[in-house]
Amino acid sequence: MVKPLPRLRLQGFNNLTKALSFNIYDMCYAVSEEQRQRYIEYIDEVYNAERLTQILTEVAHIIGANILNVARQDYDPQGASVTILISEEPVIDKKLAGKELISDAVVAHMDKSHITVHTYPETHPHNGIATFRADIDVATCGVISPLKALNYLIESFDSDIVVMDYRVRGFTRDIRGKKHYIDHKINSIQDYLSKSIKQHYEMLDVNVYQENLFHTKMHVKEFDLDTYLFEEKAKNLSFKDRSRVELQLRREIEELFHGRNLID
Repeated sequence: MVKPLPRLRLQGFNNLTKALSFNIYDMCYAVSEEQRQRYIEYIDEVYNAERLTQILTEVAHIIGANILNVARQDYDPQGASVTILISEEPVIDKKLAGKELISDAVVAHMDKSHITVHTYPETHPHNGIATFRADIDVATCGVISPLKALNYLIESFDSDIVVMDYRVRGFTRDIRGKKHYIDHKINSIQDYLSKSIKQHYEMLDVNVYQENLFHTKMHVKEFDLDTYLFEEKAKNLSFKDRSRVELQLRREIEELFHGRNLID
C-alpha cells in the first residue's frame, strides 16, 4: 500500500506525475528451429493484444483509474502493443445529466495518464535461447498511484527478470502556495512488493532520493533447468548438453540483469 504523507490541502488539482516502468523478461531454451518457432507462436498466443488489454484493464481498476480509450495491435511476424488512456476522475458531460462520456475529443486532451505494454518475442538463430520481453509503463497524474498494481503486474507475466523504475515528477501546491514534489513516503520500490515476490527473487536497488527516482531490478533465485526447456526435459539431454544449456541460460540471465554483455 502506498503510504501517504499527512493530508495536504491543495490549491487545486494534484499535478504530480507518477511513472512506473518495467522491463520484464522470460527466457527458455528450444533445441530445434521448429521448437523455437513454436515458442514464439506460444508467446504470441498467451500474450496477444486481447490478453494484454485484459491485464491492463485490471491494472486501471486496481489503481482506481477511469479508462478513456483503448488502442491495441498484434504485429506480424510477432509481438503486440496496447495503450490505454486513463484519468483520475470520471469524464462527465453536463448535457447527458451526469452520465459518463467517453469520446475521441476527450481522449485528445486527457493524455497525461496512460498504461502501455509492448512485447518483443525473439530467438537466437544459433544457440537455442528464446527470449520474451515486455515493456510496461503506468503513468498517472493526481493522487492515484501505479504502485498499487505493482504485484499484480509482476504476477501476470512469467518473469525471470524484472527491471523497474519509479519516478515522481513535477510539483503540486498547497493552499499557502508551498510546492510539494512528492505526496507519499517511499524508500524503495521493494517497500511495495509482496512477501511471496520478495522470497522468489534476488533484488538490487539503485535509488536517487533527491530526484525522487527509484530503481529496482530482480531475478529469480532458484534455477531449475526443466522450467527453462521448451517441449523438452533435462533428463533427456546428455550431461554435456545439460551443462552447456545451463551455462548459456545463466549467462543470458546475468547479462540481462546487469544490462551489459559479459566478457569472455
